[in-house]
Amino acid sequence: MSPFGGRETSERWRTRAVTPYPSCVLLLVAAFAGRGAIFKCLVALLFGLFALAAGGAGEPAQHFPNKPLTLVVGAAAGGGIDITARLLAMRLADYFGQLVIVENRPGAGSRIANEYVAKATPDGYTLLVATAAMTIDMAFHDGLEINTLRALTPVSTISSTQMILVVNPSVPAKNVRELIARARAMPGELNYSSAGPGTTGHLYGELFKLRTGTDIVHVPFKGTAPSLSALIAGHVDMSFATVPGVLQYVRAGKLRPLATTGGKRSEVMPDVPTMNEAGSGGMEANVWYGVLAPAAAPREVVNILSRAIADASRSPDFRQQLLDLGEEPMASAPEEFGKLLREEVARWSEVIKAAGIRAD
Repeated sequence: MSPFGGRETSERWRTRAVTPYPSCVLLLVAAFAGRGAIFKCLVALLFGLFALAAGGAGEPAQHFPNKPLTLVVGAAAGGGIDITARLLAMRLADYFGQLVIVENRPGAGSRIANEYVAKATPDGYTLLVATAAMTIDMAFHDGLEINTLRALTPVSTISSTQMILVVNPSVPAKNVRELIARARAMPGELNYSSAGPGTTGHLYGELFKLRTGTDIVHVPFKGTAPSLSALIAGHVDMSFATVPGVLQYVRAGKLRPLATTGGKRSEVMPDVPTMNEAGSGGMEANVWYGVLAPAAAPREVVNILSRAIADASRSPDFRQQLLDLGEEPMASAPEEFGKLLREEVARWSEVIKAAGIRAD
């Protein structure tokens, strides 16, 4: 079974291990049959060589990796996912003793990168570094979930950060309970900003409305920067953003944090309660970065890669580098990552349907 819950599609290595002896070998054996010692030596030599070849073909992971690996990122260089991918590349290079290249293929909401890796040779040398936005994209487009989950197999998550509910300091609510009470008393008067329709901040805002039974108006902007600028200026009341995206503004007192969306408090903002602690359940979710491989990649290779990422996550230096970015290490087994993907697609599908959101 694959980590996504479907049938395992990696058959190419197993079939090589049971390939029958070529007919030419059988003909040679037949030709020398009855020749005594020569016949026995020939049989031993030929069948020994082919058994060795067959056994080696059945163990593709034995010497993996023996050439450079490529991490494909569906975003331009310099962004959060690109930086995380490059930090991981350095760790994997040290772990494997091989060059690890980061290749940027932005466009179409990372679908260009997804398709590129899905169609790559399934040997584990070309890998996708994806974000939680992948599950939102799958939830928006009918059939994309099935195609993506069949075309790619999860290796491991790398790290995660939390979304955080922040308000302009002029908003009277000092905590989530007060904000919910205010929103219920003033339906349609409070608003929240996002980086645009269908973005992570948009869906978290709609999830908050769904879980709290409130009517808060969505104000979309064309990007994260204008969304936060409007919030800081007081043109909108609140927003859901990533911890790294607002950390500097919170520390400067330009935004007031109310709660984070993780299952536990953020190591970057330990004084800020979680949504569960603040009185709004059903909001637990992290924004993750993770690695996926072509679906037919050998299971042994996937496990080797997953163990390498787990090893990186235990490195104090790597951990601190991630914390400096506002992220936390979050390595996982392939099966755990697959379960996470399925759960997130289901969650965002519920939100999209309930809110009547349509993809642009």
